Amino acid sequence: MNQNGPTPKSGDNRLLNTLFASLLIVAVIFSSYWVVNDLESGEVKIYHVFIAAFITAATTGFGAIPFLFIKKVGSRWLGYGNALAAGLMFGASVSLVYEGVTIANSGFTIVKVVFGLIIGAALVFASHKYVESTDKDYSIGEIQGANALKMLMIVAIMTVHSFAEGIGVGVSFGDSSSFGSIISVAIAIHNIPEGLAISLVLIPRGASIRSAALWSIFSSLPQPIMAVPAFLFVLTFKTYLPIGLGIAAGAMFWMVFKDLLPEARDELSPQKVFLITTFTAVAMILFQFLLDV
Repeated sequence: MNQNGPTPKSGDNRLLNTLFASLLIVAVIFSSYWVVNDLESGEVKIYHVFIAAFITAATTGFGAIPFLFIKKVGSRWLGYGNALAAGLMFGASVSLVYEGVTIANSGFTIVKVVFGLIIGAALVFASHKYVESTDKDYSIGEIQGANALKMLMIVAIMTVHSFAEGIGVGVSFGDSSSFGSIISVAIAIHNIPEGLAISLVLIPRGASIRSAALWSIFSSLPQPIMAVPAFLFVLTFKTYLPIGLGIAAGAMFWMVFKDLLPEARDELSPQKVFLITTFTAVAMILFQFLLDV
């Protein structure tokens, strides 16, 4: 069996969590309404792109909200959480690969995506080996050791993933305001299950709901950072976008098969892990497909 997952502290006040979630939702709705109204002129400005990408990042925090309705997060959530997170990340990775190979006017997209996949997996492998070889005691808040390391790894990997999404937002606004708005909405909705995947790993290991939401948002901050230069240099960034998508997918594939699935099998039967992961991955892929239609 894997180490037991700690239950969130009693000090993790339900009222404060609810207030934080409410403020986050209101902020996203208000910002979205303002951007849509300000874009009615049809002229896209840098601050439109930045705010739209920041909204997509903020929605990642929505993934922690379901835990407001769960009274206790015990050790069983380690198994179920890892299996669910593995399915979500696998489905997202498949969608990234598909998006990368179907990008128009890029050239050699399949080669670029495969190259990115190799780089992504190699980077995560090298990073994992490095942190394992050091004597540093990694921590997130009061959480230390293996749990903290696992949490840091998934946040880091999802952060890598966000670079490609930020470029996607900027490139889409470089095409037109309407296309940029559509892609931003799609990525914002897509970020919610990604935030859920992060929360499924963090919260069963002792992170509070608020910290899981904030770490989820932090993992998506590269989106507003990368969206602006991608908007300004759309043709250059579009050429290398398949590589970025491949790197993100490769990093997540590595996390799924090397960490999440083995840990899920430590807590659950192989049959349960297979069913949960497969169902979640298929649901994520269908979800992405519907957003692209």
